[in-house]
Amino acid sequence: MTDGPYAGLKVVDLTRVLAGPYCTMMLADLGATVIKVEPPKTGDDARHIGPFIKGKSAYFMSLNRGKHSIALDLKADSDRAVFEHLLGEADLLVENYRGGTMEKLRYDWPTLHARFPRLIYAAISGFGHTGPYKEKPAYDMVVQGMGGVMSLTGQPGGPPTRVGTSIGDIAAGLFALSSIGAALYHRERTGEAQKIDIAMLDCQVALLENAIARYVATGTPPGPLGSRHPSITPFAAFQTADQPIIIAAGNNTLFTKLCEAIGAPALATDARFATNDLRNTSHAALAQELERALGTNAAAHWLARIEAAGVPCGPINNVAQVLADAHVLSRNMVVTMQDADIGELKLAGNPMKLSAFSDPTTRPPAQKLDEKGAEIRANGFNAIAD
Repeated sequence: MTDGPYAGLKVVDLTRVLAGPYCTMMLADLGATVIKVEPPKTGDDARHIGPFIKGKSAYFMSLNRGKHSIALDLKADSDRAVFEHLLGEADLLVENYRGGTMEKLRYDWPTLHARFPRLIYAAISGFGHTGPYKEKPAYDMVVQGMGGVMSLTGQPGGPPTRVGTSIGDIAAGLFALSSIGAALYHRERTGEAQKIDIAMLDCQVALLENAIARYVATGTPPGPLGSRHPSITPFAAFQTADQPIIIAAGNNTLFTKLCEAIGAPALATDARFATNDLRNTSHAALAQELERALGTNAAAHWLARIEAAGVPCGPINNVAQVLADAHVLSRNMVVTMQDADIGELKLAGNPMKLSAFSDPTTRPPAQKLDEKGAEIRANGFNAIAD
């Protein structure tokens, strides 16, 4: 893909598994030319993570579309020469090794900056390049646990629960993507390149948002609340006659409309529920009253009535229902990739919609290991046709 705000941007991608590849995939979706550098023979670890379709990793393909693969051994002089030629042409290097790895390879920031002064260097790691944990390895679940997110997730009194998607990796990839845009803007204004240091643990702390405020205000570490919001009520999943639905009545006006829509107007004038603070305090009693009313009919009936009243609400969809949702499809959030071996594969689309650029319904495939290796060795970034 060359149509996008990053068309012409040259990226050397030294990432693997999830956090870094997610970031560089978004760069490719936005038009950047991304050369993915992988270890010979094995390639990115993600190539060996399932599920597999005809022997190919759907996990890998979902994170590496639109990139160009070359296999290089960065401990071999000849391959280091190829790598350094690419760095000399590139605008950006992205890697997500543990802290200290690039120093061992002699590609630390002072060395890179001295040799390639226009090169922006984005490093994503578990704990960043400073601090007592800087050389510790990490995976998504490690930082979810250490960063407090798991302590807030799940049902009250239940065991520690991982967020259902890899929020530790994805958050780091997105913060890296945002920082890269800032660094490119800074270089455009000043000519100065810089290093970006993204720690997965830092990103988890940043995502704690109101949990930190609640602890500071009360002195008590917050715990899991299931689907319930800690500060707004009713703002949770509620059971109907057949299945639960989401209701988010974020103020008194919406609460009154909700009560009328479900045929329980007296709840809006009940002294226990007169304000949001009182509803928060009496959340269990309110949930019981709401579910008594909602239990008289099915989810579809109540969603129609509550939506008609202007109260935010929605179903709890599984993945199949999400991929079939008319609005999701209309927003081009399900795209296809045509792979030579397995045929068509559905993937999540790009949520960044920019008015000046198209949003293709199809995306380039993820390449086989070293698929572009010979061409890139011979011609560097010039091997990649616009």
